Amino acid sequence: MVLLKVLRKTKAREKELRLLMLFRLSVWDVGGQRTIRAFWRHYFECTDGLIWVVDSADRERMKICREELHRLLKEERLAGIPVLILANKQDVPSALSPEEIKLALGLDAMASSRHWAVLPCSAKQGTGLLEGMTWLVSDIANRVFIRL
Repeated sequence: MVLLKVLRKTKAREKELRLLMLFRLSVWDVGGQRTIRAFWRHYFECTDGLIWVVDSADRERMKICREELHRLLKEERLAGIPVLILANKQDVPSALSPEEIKLALGLDAMASSRHWAVLPCSAKQGTGLLEGMTWLVSDIANRVFIRL
């Protein structure tokens, strides 16, 4: 509240206001193996965003991936949080495109209930990761902070 008062006073006196917002991220890498899924709920508390990594080259497991994602997003403590889907292994020629992943995961069904994005990446080449994190942090910031 104090920061908001200071910003309002500063804005009234100045023509331009520059504000640097720094974010502290706590990131948990939780595996997707069947034996680990039961423990996912232990990481939900205070979650502001979710990153779901998809193996774009593994077409056979896309149905399981869809079922688990939709099951996870039904959790009450994850209601309304933005979801970043990283379509990994885009360096593999047979990989599904982000658009194909969107369809395979049935993301249009949740279009009105939460923000989400499917972005291409390659962990091997190190591409797309910065863009994904930028989208997620920006979406969280737009939801959490008041626009002046």
